[in-house]
Amino acid sequence: MTDTTNETSKFEFKAETKQLLDILVHSLYTNREIFLRELISNASDALDKLRFQSNKGTEIADSDLDLEIKIDFDSEKNTITVQDTGIGMTRDEIIANIGTIAKSGSADFLQQLQENKEDANNIIGKFGVGFYSVFMVADKVTIKTKSFQQEAKAIQWESDGLGTYEIIEIEEPKKRGTEIIIHLKEDTKDYAEKYRLETIIKKHSNFISFPIKVKEDQINTVSALWREPKSNVKKEQYDEFYKFLSYDTDEPFETIHVSVDAPIQFSCILFIPKKDMDLFGFNRDNYGLDLYVRRVLIQHQNKDLLPEYLSFVKGVVDSEDLPLNISRETLQENAIFSKIATSVTNQVLSHLAKLAEKDNDKYNQFWKAHNKVFKLGYSDFTNKEKYEKLLRFNSSKCEGKDDIISFEDYVARMKEDQKEIYYKTGASRESINQDPHLEIFKGKDLEVLYLYDPIDEFAMSSLNKYKDFELKSVDQVDLSSLDKFEFTEEKDKKVEDLSQDDSKHFDSLLAKIKSYLGDKVKEVQESKRLKDSPACLVNPETGMSATMQKIMQQMNKDTSVPQFILEINKDHILIRNMLEVFKKDSNDDYIKNASEQIYESSLLLEGYLVDPHNLVSKINKMLEDSSNWYVASKDK
Repeated sequence: MTDTTNETSKFEFKAETKQLLDILVHSLYTNREIFLRELISNASDALDKLRFQSNKGTEIADSDLDLEIKIDFDSEKNTITVQDTGIGMTRDEIIANIGTIAKSGSADFLQQLQENKEDANNIIGKFGVGFYSVFMVADKVTIKTKSFQQEAKAIQWESDGLGTYEIIEIEEPKKRGTEIIIHLKEDTKDYAEKYRLETIIKKHSNFISFPIKVKEDQINTVSALWREPKSNVKKEQYDEFYKFLSYDTDEPFETIHVSVDAPIQFSCILFIPKKDMDLFGFNRDNYGLDLYVRRVLIQHQNKDLLPEYLSFVKGVVDSEDLPLNISRETLQENAIFSKIATSVTNQVLSHLAKLAEKDNDKYNQFWKAHNKVFKLGYSDFTNKEKYEKLLRFNSSKCEGKDDIISFEDYVARMKEDQKEIYYKTGASRESINQDPHLEIFKGKDLEVLYLYDPIDEFAMSSLNKYKDFELKSVDQVDLSSLDKFEFTEEKDKKVEDLSQDDSKHFDSLLAKIKSYLGDKVKEVQESKRLKDSPACLVNPETGMSATMQKIMQQMNKDTSVPQFILEINKDHILIRNMLEVFKKDSNDDYIKNASEQIYESSLLLEGYLVDPHNLVSKINKMLEDSSNWYVASKDK
């Protein structure tokens, strides 16, 4: 029995408070473990307040006590005890502080709680009644507290969460601080286990600045490095913290440690891993920075502190200015949070820019590890200039597929009067090198950026320009704009120019090819871009490159083949031979077969040939015929 020095005072909660408690006790079961986070947070605040009073020179009772939080449990009695040596409370203070529920249990609070029960754990903290989350796991709670003030009386507060609470003066505790005894419900008694308590502490309260002990074992052994001056932290400490945070076995590739005092106050430690942590793309949602408010974890993997294209960054952000236990919903609307997010994004982009300027080889290592995610930044218009400077590409001027350049590198070696930056998308360097559309650019020594990922097309289309230079896919370029550039390689003159008569027959041949292909092509015309290939398909003026058009069709599950323009190279030996056959017999089956073959081969190069059987059958027939001709010629 507790010795008392006065009679028990019984209080009844207001009607709306009873309604709130009923919701807490009977309706909320998600993430019950946050009750411990709330109690530890309150204990930490009590210790902080005591330290503040001590620094002011206030006389404090039991000044020899260590500042710490102790957690004990009794699995037989199904109880958990949370004890701190903080500022404690008087009788009036316990009514005011623990009775906050009576003031905060407003109609607005209840309305939000009823409408958004899935986020109730955060709403509870937002309204300052985090203590009452304990009733999600408890059928009775006893608080014993003694104020730091000299001669203060010890007070006991007790409630079953059903609508009333009792307050009484007691003899224990003899020393300053607060002790909360939680009598667990039948279905929550599994919380009275050391491993369970330790796990919750490490998850939510690992960086509280005061020792948290369970059965005398300190649990929060990892220090909040972001709170330390950067000059005091050793590389080994950063490496250890990164591995603790990310479960990566490697040390971080880059570390960003920042403390900002104005206009908002926050600290952060951010890490860039050496490699992509989601190599197979199965864990794309596993990203975000841990958000703390005064060392208390508010949200694990907050996805709004950094844009998705920087989601490879691991780390923590700790704010002094955000309200404790702000809800997820309110976070997104909070002006302070938005400023923090903007600042954190700028810190990462600025760090990468400095790395690229200072150590290009190391930046290229970063690019090869994280470029697939980073390219998603094409829609970040706020940071467009910073983003585009950090992009890297393979190009026709690179020696191999692993070499990369920046936009600035490209611009530095552009030809005089060149107004556009050219690019081409393909599956590999080899496939792009063999693309017919590139032949005129090679002939005129115009550099072309090589893009290998579908996302590159979205990035180029979204950026549209780099500085004053338009970004143009090679199949969108107005060929007349290339007339000002001379061919650096002489055209192969093995094929003589067509005579005036043959030119007329060539026009008739184009018309014949169009009649065979019909609506498969928009038109058949002479090519001004081809040198080594007999033909190519050109996208009509649709406002997008052929690759982008194909991507959009795939997204819309459209399997139809677009109506391209078929361009014919009149100087190619195949076309010249077709012309000779056409002059002798315009209806020769060879013209029809060759026309269809050229079209389907061009479709294959563009990635639109769905069924290759017909193409292969014709190739086999032509090989058969050509082999017969070859053998016959050998026999003569």
